[in-house]
Amino acid sequence: MCIFTSNMTWKTYIVALVGLMLSFQLHASYILVPMDAESQANHLKAYGVTYWTLERQLKVKWLLNYRGGSFLLPDAEIIRRECQIRGVSFEILSDSKTEEILQSISSPSMNQEAVVLEKAPKIAVYTPKGKQPWDDAVTMVLTYAEIPYETVYDEEVLNDELLLYDWLHLHHEDFTGQYGKFYRTYRAASWYIEEKKNAEALAASLGYDKVSEEKLAVALKIRDYVVGGGFMFAMCSATDSFDIALSAEGVDICEPMFDGDGSDPGYQNKVSFSKTFAFKDFILERSPNVYEFSSIDMTSRRSIPKATDYFSLMEYSAKWDPIPTMLTQNHTALVKGFMGQTTSFTRDQIKSNVLVMGENKTNGEAKYIHGIKGKGFFTFYGGHDPEDYTHRVGDPKTELDLHPTSPGYRLILNNVLFPAAKKKKQKT
Repeated sequence: MCIFTSNMTWKTYIVALVGLMLSFQLHASYILVPMDAESQANHLKAYGVTYWTLERQLKVKWLLNYRGGSFLLPDAEIIRRECQIRGVSFEILSDSKTEEILQSISSPSMNQEAVVLEKAPKIAVYTPKGKQPWDDAVTMVLTYAEIPYETVYDEEVLNDELLLYDWLHLHHEDFTGQYGKFYRTYRAASWYIEEKKNAEALAASLGYDKVSEEKLAVALKIRDYVVGGGFMFAMCSATDSFDIALSAEGVDICEPMFDGDGSDPGYQNKVSFSKTFAFKDFILERSPNVYEFSSIDMTSRRSIPKATDYFSLMEYSAKWDPIPTMLTQNHTALVKGFMGQTTSFTRDQIKSNVLVMGENKTNGEAKYIHGIKGKGFFTFYGGHDPEDYTHRVGDPKTELDLHPTSPGYRLILNNVLFPAAKKKKQKT
């Protein structure tokens, strides 16, 4: 406090008062977590710090298209310390500097926007019991970023426990009941035999005669979760097998080695594309000896060398299209490609109301897509692991300490934070 004393002149007092006011204006009151390529040492853990801040009932601003999609956090010693502990780069901003940035972002001439994140979404990962975190890229990056999640599987889904969660990730599941189409290569492997036996036992315990029937029931519950307002994210085979299962409701598309009896004659003509989330006009792969579900996937038709396998992120209007803008935030628009059972999606088999947010224009394939279903949202991301180009059964896990700035993994974490965004009232 500035106190006027008798030996001070008014001029001295005014100078002291102005200095004090300037010191208040220069006082650091915000933390900027930059997300550009040059400034951020650990992009992945930066999402974790942001989530950690939301867990403490503090609001965060996501600065879309500003320095790679930076985060603006309230300034507090515990947040600074948390950034330091996790190795996340941050900058201290004064009130005046913060206001300058926000005013610039709000300008109609800038393709930028400040979106308020209000609460930490409660996260569920649909995954079989006993699976390790490194079996799936999402559980791996959630663990690395220190973002808490809970696991659910068929029992919990069928018991309507998805209603407890804001965001759901589908592990690399086969919702068609064909055991991942691993039959030709792994049917004699002990792990395959054991997983098939366990799946059959689980289906029976839940009151179903076939695994395919039980998985369809699960897919329908997940569909209802999304339609009711949930956020669903899926990668690799969980993307197309989910839609295929929905399309084949009431139709047997499984051969005898999978469910003990023959498939329906002419089942291709009986599937309904009106029931799917994202895909249409696909041709199902009938042979059990082919490691493929349908023509949705581009894996076998790709002719791209690993060195030149990249996909491009689309650019959207941050002010008019904040949702796809949030989901494509990154420090680069060009992301390394990676393979999986379902690597990418055939463009002309994607429904017209689904956004293609990432694509390989040379090969004409979609990698990263998003859509609305009822009151909820879904995002499908092709491939298994953004930092393991050809992940195979039994391969060692990816060490994310070696990839803390991975653009491919950032896309996953964009989806994790997406439900935290403040919902805008719809115009009537």
